[in-house]
Amino acid sequence: MSEMNELINLNEIIDAKFGEAGTASREAFDHKAFSNYFAEVIKYRRKQLGLTQEDLAQSIGKKRPYISRIEKGEDIRLSNFALIANALDMSIEFKIAE
Repeated sequence: MSEMNELINLNEIIDAKFGEAGTASREAFDHKAFSNYFAEVIKYRRKQLGLTQEDLAQSIGKKRPYISRIEKGEDIRLSNFALIANALDMSIEFKIAE
């Protein structure tokens, strides 16, 4: 068992398991991680508003299975993400990384 005061560097763990930043394996990991993150945010907000997947789908002109796929972390187009964010009264902010 490690000591309690030992620091854990998450980036080192991710590098070891999925490859260093810029490698194909790391890019695949990052893509999946971001997809899952956005999926959880969308699902949480939808439930917070008391909406069903069907309600959300109808409000953006899609079918319920599409919302289900999004909430499972499957790929989402930026245009559809913007529609969903708007329907959930959320905003999207783009910033230039410094």
